Amino acid sequence: MKKIFSILFAALMSVTMLAAETEYLPISVYVADNTENFPQGARDLVENKLTQLLTLNGVAGIDYLGQFVLTVSTTPLDKDVIPGPPMKISEKMEMNLYIVDAYAKTVFTSTSMTVRGLGETENKCYLNAISHMPLKTPQMEKFVQDGKKKIIEYYDHEAEAMIKKAQFLAKQKQYEEALSIIALIPQQSKHYDAALAAGLDIYQMYLDNECAMNLAAARQAWAAEQNSKGAYAAGEFLANILPDAGCYDDAMQLYNEIKGKVLDDWKFEMKKYQDGVDIQKLQIDAARQVGVEYGRHQPSQNTSIEFLRTLL
Repeated sequence: MKKIFSILFAALMSVTMLAAETEYLPISVYVADNTENFPQGARDLVENKLTQLLTLNGVAGIDYLGQFVLTVSTTPLDKDVIPGPPMKISEKMEMNLYIVDAYAKTVFTSTSMTVRGLGETENKCYLNAISHMPLKTPQMEKFVQDGKKKIIEYYDHEAEAMIKKAQFLAKQKQYEEALSIIALIPQQSKHYDAALAAGLDIYQMYLDNECAMNLAAARQAWAAEQNSKGAYAAGEFLANILPDAGCYDDAMQLYNEIKGKVLDDWKFEMKKYQDGVDIQKLQIDAARQVGVEYGRHQPSQNTSIEFLRTLL
């Protein structure tokens, strides 16, 4: 809980926003660990290139394996050895790119390109070829936009059911899972406004529930030892209470009570928002962050990974 609130408040205070030229879309970049033709060190470079491809086309994806995935496979075509010194290797390869629904095991769109690399070793040759992947081309733009269209169509069809599921989970106090579902629905979907309203309601329920638990724990810590030690213990819980939580005023009363008794021995202040801050924007960012953190720490679906590997 404490870790979640640390991440959450950092998101609130920094107001991390997507770059103006990019739009959020729940798509992951995935490169299999056991891709046969990838030499050591190539996986990270390929992932960076695929992420760059999304960014160049106005897409900001997610950093964990989800339902919609951008992935790649490679096929060696020919290799030449150029006499030296130093001797160099020239190799041409085909790179096949896919945007897929990994849960439904469906390829939304695909394309391919040929690249050539040059290096003193096969590994360096391969890395050189990847570094020259042509990303800013009409072909690559069409590939990403076609995949983006399919993903948005999916959410246009499924979002209403997703919202209802999230609301049901929230009633069961499974707030993080509920927010992880809402966080997937992109702004481009026709149901985004409904998802946003539901997400803010669920986030408030989440805040109020966490506030109540932390306030109860803070009162218990203070009741056990009404001195500097007890104040420090209570402060550990009060630090997790955000200003828009329902019990914030009650938490402030406890804070003032403790402060009045331990005086300057307690170097602690309750969290406050700065004047002029867009509170709703903070709440939207924070609600999404809670959902994303939940999704990031869920185990990957093995069936999805196996499907992706069949493409490679």
